[in-house]
Amino acid sequence: MTGARTDAQQVELANTAFYEALERGDFDELSDLWMDGDPAPEGDPDTDGRDDEDIADDGDEAAISCVHPGWPVLTGRGEVLRSYALIMANTEYIQFFLTDVHVGVAGDTALVTCTENILSGGPPPEGGGELGPLVGQLVVATNVFRRTEDGWKLWSHHASPVLAETDDEEGEESPS
Repeated sequence: MTGARTDAQQVELANTAFYEALERGDFDELSDLWMDGDPAPEGDPDTDGRDDEDIADDGDEAAISCVHPGWPVLTGRGEVLRSYALIMANTEYIQFFLTDVHVGVAGDTALVTCTENILSGGPPPEGGGELGPLVGQLVVATNVFRRTEDGWKLWSHHASPVLAETDDEEGEESPS
């Protein structure tokens, strides 16, 4: 087995672990899957004497980022992990069925694209003990991983909803 194939398999396992941690609501595991390496505060020299502007330009170490469907860009470990804590606290049930998973590895960076077929349920209706109604959603996602001493870690997650055609749109012809 070649090194690149082994890397691709390891990245796919890390990607799967990310979604499984989210399904279980395991915040500690989810946090562990994200990179730690946010750059030093602006103006503070890095350990190699470069400032943050140099780091941002050459991409050696950049803040993690996340875009949830319909959300603005979240940057930095604290902001990104806070968003997952909020999602976990307000989602009674969530399950991901991943399709169209493609993994590409270039050196110490890997890109995963996939379709998230999401099934989720909210809190039970007032006075009810059962799960709220289940809702399905189709989302396309891009997950960027970086190789670290501790294995492949998430650097960026970007998810966008897929617009579904309605029955009305299927019968309409596009204008010429």
